[in-house]
Amino acid sequence: MDEHVHDHHHVQQGDPMASGDATGARATAPAARPSATARERILETAYELFSRRGVRAVGVDEVIARSQVAKATLYRNFPSKDELVLEFLRCREQRWTLGYVAAGARQRGTTPEEQLLAVFDVFDEWFRRPDFDACTFINVLLEMGRDHPLGQASIAHLENIRAFVRSLAEEAGLRDTDAFARSWHILMKGSIVSAAEGDTEAARRAQRMARMLIEQHR
Repeated sequence: MDEHVHDHHHVQQGDPMASGDATGARATAPAARPSATARERILETAYELFSRRGVRAVGVDEVIARSQVAKATLYRNFPSKDELVLEFLRCREQRWTLGYVAAGARQRGTTPEEQLLAVFDVFDEWFRRPDFDACTFINVLLEMGRDHPLGQASIAHLENIRAFVRSLAEEAGLRDTDAFARSWHILMKGSIVSAAEGDTEAARRAQRMARMLIEQHR
């Protein structure tokens, strides 16, 4: 397969690898558990590679080798690299947006305002982790551009983050919640970039500004 992300190369009939899952390339062990299905192994491997290195830098052949499946198996589950990246983005939203940020904020705060501010407590923990990997949706959007289907998907996932913030703002009774969510998201995205620069205090700085933003929207 051509390694360009937008290429939609399909497995041809008669592919010598189509009859089984064995592949000559036996690189790093798959990220998923040994009992995982081939599709799960592919997605877990792609998740690890794409979240750390971006989309263009990771070739399909590397995903195939590390997940230990045949080329035909990957294409049977994901007809193109774009489809694999789209599924990775959906998985990222479930794990990071909903499972980590939203769930963490809800658990740490008892009121909507506390939960809004707790987003930056979650970020503070995240920024200090050795495996901090920045925001996948921002990364893919900047890497692919807003007109590419993957850029459009990233924009949609970013809007889902704002929707979470907007819902908390509505619960808190704040005014002009759409403008609030957009401003809040600027603080979120800005702190992520600052953390990527090495500022481990970025979440705390953003949280102080966030308190003032809440006051402006009461």
